[in-house]
Amino acid sequence: MPRGIITSISWFDRPRFIVPTIHSFAPIAGRHAKILILGSIPGEASLAANQYYAHPRNAFWPIIAPLLQIQLNSHYEEKIIALESSPIALWDVLKSCNRAGSLDSMIETGTQIVNNFPTFFALHPHLTHVFFNGGKAETCFRRNVIPGIKLGSIALLRLPSTSPANARLSSDEKCKTWHQMIKLALEAHCPPIR
Repeated sequence: MPRGIITSISWFDRPRFIVPTIHSFAPIAGRHAKILILGSIPGEASLAANQYYAHPRNAFWPIIAPLLQIQLNSHYEEKIIALESSPIALWDVLKSCNRAGSLDSMIETGTQIVNNFPTFFALHPHLTHVFFNGGKAETCFRRNVIPGIKLGSIALLRLPSTSPANARLSSDEKCKTWHQMIKLALEAHCPPIR
């Protein structure tokens, strides 16, 4: 048999790729948060930096910074303080999952574990809106969270993903949509503070 030709490989000899288990971050939320923005789970750049939306081409911080009245190039700690002082909270739907790479499409469905939303909603009774940063976050939430929780009058809305993988909309179009929806939510009637 000529060298270098593989005639057959048994199932046991096939190379196996170990898909890593990844974990999300703690929520960033002030006491009087009205809006919760949910991603699916951090991408590789965010996990490496231990920061939400750390990929330099992700549009999240360019969109949110003006709403928080901070500079885009502010230190991450300043961004966190600004979020905690604002009516906007930030988290991810998934607590952990197996995923190769950063794309949501690579998340292995059977490995998804969701964050503890009953406790989060109990601790943040002023929430009026949940905004999903893209389709995967919405799908995971509706499939894995809603069946086990009572949301009352909290509105659920999907916003265009800020990921650079979402190239259907320009950064300006994403920004305009996000600003419109967040401003409408903040202007909406909110229940009295308890």
